Amino acid sequence: MVSKGDLSDWVVEALKSNNGSGSILYVAQYIWEHHRKDLEGSELFYSWQYDMRWAATELRKKGRLVSADDDRRGKWTLSNS
Repeated sequence: MVSKGDLSDWVVEALKSNNGSGSILYVAQYIWEHHRKDLEGSELFYSWQYDMRWAATELRKKGRLVSADDDRRGKWTLSNS
């Protein structure tokens, strides 16, 4: 069963696959291409793109993503810590 927490892992996975950063569109495409079947079989199917953004906010709070203020608009970047 897919949970909102899985989206955090998938965001990190997507960014790692693209040298640590990528646009929101890139992350969404990556998640859809690699986890489509998981999403289609879950309640998150209708909210996963919103939940993906929630996951990015949570990753920023934990210091895993660069702060939105420090990052270029629309681009997510893994922090070096």
